[in-house]
Amino acid sequence: MADPTAPADMTYARYLDLDRLLSAQSPISDQHDEMLFVIIHQAKELWLKQILHEVALAQALVRTGDLVPAYKSLARVSRIQAVMTQSWDILATMTPADYLRFRGVLGSSSGFQSDQFRRLETMLGLKDAKFLAFQTDRPEAHAALSDALASPSLYDDALAQLAAAGLPVPDAVLTRDVSRPYAPSPEVENAWLEVYRDTDRWWPLYQLAEKLVDLDDALVTWRHKHVVTVERIIGRRRGTGGTDGVGYLSSTLERRCFPELWSLRTRL
Repeated sequence: MADPTAPADMTYARYLDLDRLLSAQSPISDQHDEMLFVIIHQAKELWLKQILHEVALAQALVRTGDLVPAYKSLARVSRIQAVMTQSWDILATMTPADYLRFRGVLGSSSGFQSDQFRRLETMLGLKDAKFLAFQTDRPEAHAALSDALASPSLYDDALAQLAAAGLPVPDAVLTRDVSRPYAPSPEVENAWLEVYRDTDRWWPLYQLAEKLVDLDDALVTWRHKHVVTVERIIGRRRGTGGTDGVGYLSSTLERRCFPELWSLRTRL
């Protein structure tokens, strides 16, 4: 049955605002492959918008102890991450010669500056205030990233739920300055280890932990495919944003949002 509140003249194009969406691609050069480059990155930003939407819901649910409903949003994020990773294969159809024909029009712009990607990292627990410097010309993006930096991360909320369940999470972890990068804790690892050694007793927390590992796993996979694609297209050249290109991207492969959920596996 049709929704009586919907406009009678609603169409597919109007509902999706397609005219505005499809007019947002404005390649600067006359090179054929620049359109692909623009669309790949715009699509990535749309998926990041949905990921942030899902992580915000999951975080709100975890924060109130409603763990099971949070699994759906976290699982959805992992699926979106897989789609984003696959998109590198499409970009990799562009050869080095294709890219170099229009690379100059990018100037100093770089995916390194994506406020949504940095906000995602921050919400997952990878706090780094230096990325605020890239948003000074966009007040709303700057404010959103600032707020994420000042707020507990998804991992902070998960650790609070560990403590609420009676597991031994140190007060120093629970009351830490959440604007600072998280430092792995042996005591937190021990608490998660107890969950993993008695999954029947701690099933909701165990499932939450595995959903978090899914996110971390997918993020590392995305980063790795990014490194390979960039090296395939530009080799070891410096990145357009002034980074070390492949060297910088490779260094990010060691980052983990939920470190104890990885380190405990050696002790199981």
